[in-house]
Amino acid sequence: MRGIIAIICVCFVIVGNAQQLPQYSQYMRNQIVTNPAASGIYDFMDLAIGGRFQWAGLEGAPKTAFLYGSTVLNTTRTKFNPGLRTSQGPVRNPKVGTGRIKHALGGQVVADEFGAFRRVSAGAIYSIHLPVSQTQNISFGTKLGLSNNTFLEDRATVLTSMVGYTGPLMTDPTYDAFIANQSSKSFMDLGFGVYFYSNDMFIGVSADQLTRDFVSFGSGTANFDPNIHFQATAGYKFSVSQNLTLMPNMLVKYLSPAPISVEGGFQLEYKEWMWAGLSYRHTDAVIGMIGCNLNEKFKLGYSFDFSLSEFNNYTAGGHELVLGLMLGR
Repeated sequence: MRGIIAIICVCFVIVGNAQQLPQYSQYMRNQIVTNPAASGIYDFMDLAIGGRFQWAGLEGAPKTAFLYGSTVLNTTRTKFNPGLRTSQGPVRNPKVGTGRIKHALGGQVVADEFGAFRRVSAGAIYSIHLPVSQTQNISFGTKLGLSNNTFLEDRATVLTSMVGYTGPLMTDPTYDAFIANQSSKSFMDLGFGVYFYSNDMFIGVSADQLTRDFVSFGSGTANFDPNIHFQATAGYKFSVSQNLTLMPNMLVKYLSPAPISVEGGFQLEYKEWMWAGLSYRHTDAVIGMIGCNLNEKFKLGYSFDFSLSEFNNYTAGGHELVLGLMLGR
């Protein structure tokens, strides 16, 4: 039978790893990617732009480009100075803003490709932050947007077109009808989260794609079938010495009917300026990461995923690079 080999392989991988949405290795430094309630924890405009190549070197492997941002409303900020900081000494991490009611607005744009499928999403984010004490806040956030899903016919590899195939030419009316009726399909994307935080700890839970395919646009026959994703994060920072801090952290993800995905690790910070970390994604990968604050406005992070699955024989690992902008800090 005339089959779409590349699509089948990638789809089995996605289902097996509970990855219908993009995966992020540096979620701890950019918590808005997993929880809309984490928008506005800093009292300035916080932006993150980055890219991720999962299973680099494997044709059709997932790749993601993303932009996330948030800003707190009704707060005093310094005017932006385009000149970069050149003074001596490391630039420490900013402190989260606690002890008062805050409203924050944000947004996201994410482009994700896997095999012969492309998903582009954009959405607006709102969160409200309520003080629990002078040093602790709890926030509630929501995300509302659209995700556009497209089947890329030119990326599909059929059996009869594969190099080395010497069998007879075959036709498949079902596949031909599938291709003839393709168009992009869009879904409303609703998310919600709760986030409890201070300068030394965080606990958050969130859910994405709450409306599934209840509101959709387009007439394509491909079944993208958006499912609800649940995520929980936690971390606690404590001092190792005068200049070193250590933060164990974890991320738990659930997408029915796939098994629960658990990722845990730690991150070591030097003078709240430079960081390095190591984490383990159960049955999937070991992740190493490094980063630092370049100056008062910019920070940079890089992570590498070393695959522990059978894909390690066919891929050069995964790479993720994130540039952060702190405007009005």
